[in-house]
Amino acid sequence: MDVISQIRKDKKYLSQLSAQYPSIQSVCTEIINLRAILYLPKGTEHFVSDLHGEYEAFSHILNNCSGVIREKVEILFKDRLSDQQKSELCTLIYYPNQKLLQIHREEDDPSAWCRWALLLLIELCKLVASKYTRSKVRKALPQEFAYIIDEFLHADYSVEEQSLYYEKIMDSIISLQIADEFIIALSTLIKRLAVARLHVVGDIFDRGPRPDLIMDMLMDHHSVDIQWGNHDILWMAAAAGHSACAMSVIVGSASFANLCVLEEGYGINLRQLAMFADKTYSYSKSFSPRLQKGDPLSEPDKILAAKIHKAAAIMLFKLEGQLLLSHPEYGMENRLLLDKINFESGTVNIGGKVYPLLDSHFPTIDPHDPYKLTLEEEEIVREIKLSFMHSKKLRQHIAFLYKRGGIYNCYNQNLMFHGCLPTCEDGEFARVEVCGIKVSGKALMDRWDSVVRTAYFGHGVEKQQAMDGMWYLWCGKLSPVFGRDRMTTFERRLIADESTHTEIKNPYYRHINDNKFCLRLMEEFGLYSEISHIVNGHMPVKAGENPLKGGGKLIVIDGGFCRAYHHTTGVAGYTLIYNSHGLRISAHNPFEGVEKAIAENLDIHSSTNIFETLQQRVLVMDTDVGQEISERIYDLSLLLSAYRLGEIESV
Repeated sequence: MDVISQIRKDKKYLSQLSAQYPSIQSVCTEIINLRAILYLPKGTEHFVSDLHGEYEAFSHILNNCSGVIREKVEILFKDRLSDQQKSELCTLIYYPNQKLLQIHREEDDPSAWCRWALLLLIELCKLVASKYTRSKVRKALPQEFAYIIDEFLHADYSVEEQSLYYEKIMDSIISLQIADEFIIALSTLIKRLAVARLHVVGDIFDRGPRPDLIMDMLMDHHSVDIQWGNHDILWMAAAAGHSACAMSVIVGSASFANLCVLEEGYGINLRQLAMFADKTYSYSKSFSPRLQKGDPLSEPDKILAAKIHKAAAIMLFKLEGQLLLSHPEYGMENRLLLDKINFESGTVNIGGKVYPLLDSHFPTIDPHDPYKLTLEEEEIVREIKLSFMHSKKLRQHIAFLYKRGGIYNCYNQNLMFHGCLPTCEDGEFARVEVCGIKVSGKALMDRWDSVVRTAYFGHGVEKQQAMDGMWYLWCGKLSPVFGRDRMTTFERRLIADESTHTEIKNPYYRHINDNKFCLRLMEEFGLYSEISHIVNGHMPVKAGENPLKGGGKLIVIDGGFCRAYHHTTGVAGYTLIYNSHGLRISAHNPFEGVEKAIAENLDIHSSTNIFETLQQRVLVMDTDVGQEISERIYDLSLLLSAYRLGEIESV
């Protein structure tokens, strides 16, 4: 098709574009700008997963940009600052508000210190801004100080007249007593420019104390996407009004002594449940919460938490039983266990073998109809379901998960999903029935994504079926975000024999060691580039285990942010860092707390493994954004031709 034919075909769109670029000069200016951007190095991407409510540790990792800020400080001020000064500067960037309070308390001359800090921050800001256009940096500037910061970032101190000009600006900042605000603005800008994009590969919720605060931080982040993990799916289903998922959230929270996040973080009313549990059950060690070192839980609170845990677990087992009886297509009959209990002997028959129960006091279970809720339990379930559905804070967070999230994401030639792509023993992608339709591979992931959205935004029978599907996603044997054959909630609480606790991984986790399987998996999602990778979370990488699989084509980045896993993984989380030079994994040590970090200028120690260095630097033109820019350049070039050929009138 010749140029004129193409112009006439797209004339309606080009006419709309001309409103934004009304003249030949404005079109040319924008084309020049966009072509230049294509040759800038790509922005740095960070990948994290399995945050599990560990707010303080994640907050620090977000603030120190997974160690990148310290690296930049070391590079820039290697021989000019002492180790103590470099640590102090880093802490200022991580926690500017808190650090400034300390400085004003302890420094003899806070103004002089602030001047010193401002000069260093400006220099560091210049370094991290160097890979962006001036226009992009301007857009990231805090509006109230945009003009002055822009002046500082492009200052030339070698020119005497300019040097005096900038010195007077600095004097005014100090004398007007707005140095603190400037320091906070610069620190925020540095962190924003250091990481262009954050990918959270699932499991924000459960286990740790404050997933709600993590969600607040993510909602404030300038550029983030989320791949849903099974724990996220659980909370999303609870917010949609699924009773079994809501009760499972309570069981998980009680198990880790984190009921406060429900009550204080989300306003979920547990009073009726607590009163029922306290009068119905005695303390049971089997349901005692899993406490971590330093957890502030009194003995009475521990006893009540155990009672709530047990009451919620019994209701959960009943609700899940009802669900499985109505969905035989799930193929999870082996999870129907209440009807396998011998209430007289206090034993349970699992797979033809009889096991003694650690606790057999079940006053609310009818042996003749074990999956039926009592009237009081029904009322409690109804109240809790409504409480989840009507929590304003939870609705805001779940809406954000839907807006920025998905089952998987392909971004800059990398494929990200939380768990696995269900796979058969022979390495073929498994065909799974999802709400009446059998699919496999990418189509399976797309189908699940659609079901999850229907569960929250749908109506009637379709919505209920989709919500049940979300429960299957949480714990089903062929769920891509769970990836095991069963969830042994019952066995872990009530059977001492640990052989019953085993959850067998999907064959996917064996096949990912094969490079050819990983390449076929990427091709399934349309990724053929030599720089493409698969990024997974979900399965903690144990101490000594290599997180790189399939000849380096797949990276498992669940390094154990959750404190409960630190003894298993030997580290306290991973960050995968992908910049224009290549990929590296940063392994983080446990965090000792914000107060100590500020008082003693302590950082999380991170060890870095550079595992792939690219022969050619990745530029913006090689990214998804680059593709969009190239398409924009084509459209503008067509508009330019339309102006020059008189097909569209320019001003």
